[in-house]
Amino acid sequence: MSPMLNIQSLTFHRDQLPILEQLQFSLETAEVVLIQGHNGSGKTTLMKLLCGLLPRQEDFVVSMHGQPFDPNQTRDRALFHYLGHQNGLKLELTCLENLRFYQQFSGSQSGQSCQQVLEQVGLDGYQFSPASQLSAGQKKRLALARLLLTSRTLWLLDEPYSNLDLDGIALVDQLLRHQISTGGSVIMTSHGSFVPDVLPHRIIRLNHGRIEGVAQ
Repeated sequence: MSPMLNIQSLTFHRDQLPILEQLQFSLETAEVVLIQGHNGSGKTTLMKLLCGLLPRQEDFVVSMHGQPFDPNQTRDRALFHYLGHQNGLKLELTCLENLRFYQQFSGSQSGQSCQQVLEQVGLDGYQFSPASQLSAGQKKRLALARLLLTSRTLWLLDEPYSNLDLDGIALVDQLLRHQISTGGSVIMTSHGSFVPDVLPHRIIRLNHGRIEGVAQ
């Protein structure tokens, strides 16, 4: 059986300097791959390439379940959810309005209401509060709530634990468990190794754009 996602010969340069060089790894069904590395190691660049926010400079192969995967194609875009450093919130809208906007924009629903996911991420009572009035941690929780609104096979999460307290970290762990239990998979970056031990996962360490090591 082919892996959920397979990456071959991924390379990226900026100003003729190598940022990523010949990365090769795979992601299995119901698995978390944690990408670690110091600042500047290429973690965010990797995530942006996988989700289509950066243009391909070199020929490299990304396939999902053995089929070519192109994040800029509508069909493939519906297979994954990307959460980056920027929360992607409209600050002038309320929490409910932000989620409803995303729900309509994504065109994919999980069967849960916006109110239900707000309660799950600890924002019950903030439905009508503008996102501009939320703390940094609350904004991150609102961004994480979008993961529950859509059913996506693949999550690409860039530093999902940032700006979160211990309860927020536990929330991310809970979301990861939910994704794995429903047959989904996750590629995520983190400065720490917060992935719960009960989840099947691998750690890939980047160093100056190259894979330095892989650990279970």
